[in-house]
Amino acid sequence: MRYHIDVLKIIDNQVKIEGWVLPKSKNKIPQISIKEENRDINAKIVKTKRDDVSKIYLKKDDDIDLGFNISFDFDENKNYFLWINVDKKTIKEKINKKIIISFNSFSKKRIKNFLGFLKFKKILDAINYLKENGFSAFIRKVDYSLKGMNVDYDYDEWYRLTKPTKEELDRQKSEIFSKRPLLSLIVPIYDTDRRFLKKFVESVLSQTYENFELCIADATNYKNSRNNPKEYLEKIRDTDDRIKIKYLDNNKSISTNTNEALSIANGDYIVLCDHDDELTYDALYELVKVINKYNSLFIYSDEDKIDTADSSYFEPHFKSDFNLDMLLSVNYICHLCCIDKNLINKLVDEYGSFERDGFNGAQDYDLYLRIVAILIRDNYLDKIYHIRKVLYHWRSHDLSTSKISDSKKYAFENGENALKSFYEDKNVLEKINFPKVNDVVSGFKPGIYHTIYEKIENEPKVTIVIPNKDHISDLENCIKSLNKSIYKNLKILIVENNSVDRETFKYYEDIRSKTDYEIEVIYYKDKFNYSKINNFAVNYIDSEYILFLNNDVEMIDERSIEEMMDYIIRDDVGAVGAKLLYKDGTIQHAGVVLGIGGIADHAFKGIDDKLTYMNRATYVQDYSAITGACFLTKKTLFNSVGGFDELLGVAFNDIDLCMKIREKNLLIVYNPYASFYHYESKSRGLEDSKEKVDRFNIEFARFLKKWNNEIIKGDIYYNPNLTLRKNDFSIKNLKFEKINEPYKIDDEINKIMENLK
Repeated sequence: MRYHIDVLKIIDNQVKIEGWVLPKSKNKIPQISIKEENRDINAKIVKTKRDDVSKIYLKKDDDIDLGFNISFDFDENKNYFLWINVDKKTIKEKINKKIIISFNSFSKKRIKNFLGFLKFKKILDAINYLKENGFSAFIRKVDYSLKGMNVDYDYDEWYRLTKPTKEELDRQKSEIFSKRPLLSLIVPIYDTDRRFLKKFVESVLSQTYENFELCIADATNYKNSRNNPKEYLEKIRDTDDRIKIKYLDNNKSISTNTNEALSIANGDYIVLCDHDDELTYDALYELVKVINKYNSLFIYSDEDKIDTADSSYFEPHFKSDFNLDMLLSVNYICHLCCIDKNLINKLVDEYGSFERDGFNGAQDYDLYLRIVAILIRDNYLDKIYHIRKVLYHWRSHDLSTSKISDSKKYAFENGENALKSFYEDKNVLEKINFPKVNDVVSGFKPGIYHTIYEKIENEPKVTIVIPNKDHISDLENCIKSLNKSIYKNLKILIVENNSVDRETFKYYEDIRSKTDYEIEVIYYKDKFNYSKINNFAVNYIDSEYILFLNNDVEMIDERSIEEMMDYIIRDDVGAVGAKLLYKDGTIQHAGVVLGIGGIADHAFKGIDDKLTYMNRATYVQDYSAITGACFLTKKTLFNSVGGFDELLGVAFNDIDLCMKIREKNLLIVYNPYASFYHYESKSRGLEDSKEKVDRFNIEFARFLKKWNNEIIKGDIYYNPNLTLRKNDFSIKNLKFEKINEPYKIDDEINKIMENLK
């Protein structure tokens, strides 16, 4: 048995452990538990995929869950033990405060990586690897292992390495902007703990951009106050005239209190903050830099959380650039948020108030939705800007929603109501041809929303294009699953491509009796070329909507096609994709991220969809691309962009098509409520021969030469702080990647690009 602990730390009075176990036999399942001495305690233990471990330690990828994530409540005065039982062996790792502190020291990490490598790489293992892979690969493996190539950065360490230096902060203070807008930070407070309030105010007064005012609405009932923030507020106001305080007679609501803070603001821009959080020292500087460069009206940034106990940083939220369908699924914008005052005035004139009382707990979400509604109507969505840096630390403590997601259940209900209010704006819906909304319900978890649209009247016909070569069992399974669809106006167009099995053609003869839908078989007789096959099929289609579907795909949810159609009928949408799962329930496709591996890769491939970064696999959102294995689009659009690029016969043709659609400023939507199994590459086989590898490299180079500028710019729906080496949305390993730097392309690919015409 081999095992390793990658992460061991205390966050918000809980111990977090991440690691992996590799049994001698994949048939042996490790038993993992946490004990206090010899007594089991309540711990959350989740098994996870570890492709990085598989690639190093196994000769090929395997389906077993090698990884584990553990969390449990921690008492620093007690000793705990991680128990691992497998292969008739028991491992006991002691865990206490002293051990955790030692584990996280930088020098200890380096020594541990080195010793872990020596322990794993026994002489025999090394010799076998050398024989199988050659000397160069062996040296590279040794180098990667010693440097910690496959170990992710601890975020707290990562943040401290990337935040502005003292020299950079000093430089910012002396920078002269052509526009020096007054920024009004509006903050409602109610009996705030003075420890937290002091830290917040200090973070504001330490800003490198100084033309701001801090507008506080204090609704504390001082007859029954526990914390008495007034004493501190009065003292600090006397030392800085940028601090303005309005004392309220009573605590009406967070929305009303925020509006009261706005009433004393004179700024050109309004910045929303909470009373117990912290800003980075360069936060306002970064806002003003964007205002000067882009004249933006609505600005938001990345954020993370700060632990009250030790002021460490954790759970960074590195966000997408503006993502309409994501915003209609979850309030991903949050903090730091900055809004042009003229836009706010327009909002108040139209809706009667800045924040609305009926949406308490989701008042910011309601505000953002109404702002976006105005910007949609005015064709100003390009005035929304996302700063790809953490500018805001959300404090995690016992009373904060950053820690307890269920602490304000009414907030989630009001979030649903805010979305319903957005959908009631007919001018917005007509602007982008939204379908009629039937309801908004809770999605995967509270705070994630699922919009249910009314059934589409007079269902437009959808032609499902399925290329096929033998593999009738796959095709039959696919067609049987389509019979479950509640969307009925379907035609199945099978593109036969050089099958040799007699049973295949017999199946084609009998196929019409196996489904209620119209079925047609057409014949493409040239050698396999995915692009040519599908372009050929489109010539036989008389419907406006086309669903390109692999023959090894099986529909799971009967509403899948209907869910996809709800989005493709919009004028602003060019293609819609679905959530595709392996048979074991892990993700095969949940959208595509540009730049990973040099061109693109599926998000969260091989990961449980309920364990993805910020739950991103669980809600509708816009992506730069989707897979061609399940790809819904419009025939007129498909033809207008030239269809699939036939020089990309096998690889990247779907990504190329998405790029051409995005050039028309149309959205690519990922909808997880449309779900399918995908038994990937059964028909075509793997890239395991020299011919296939050479062909893949040529298509890789051809795509890159065509779209290199776009790849270098980066994926607007990803984030430059996240890695391009893996598809799990982990932060960049700063030893091997730089922020805003594209993936390094192999010299072999670069040489092929140079020789392409």
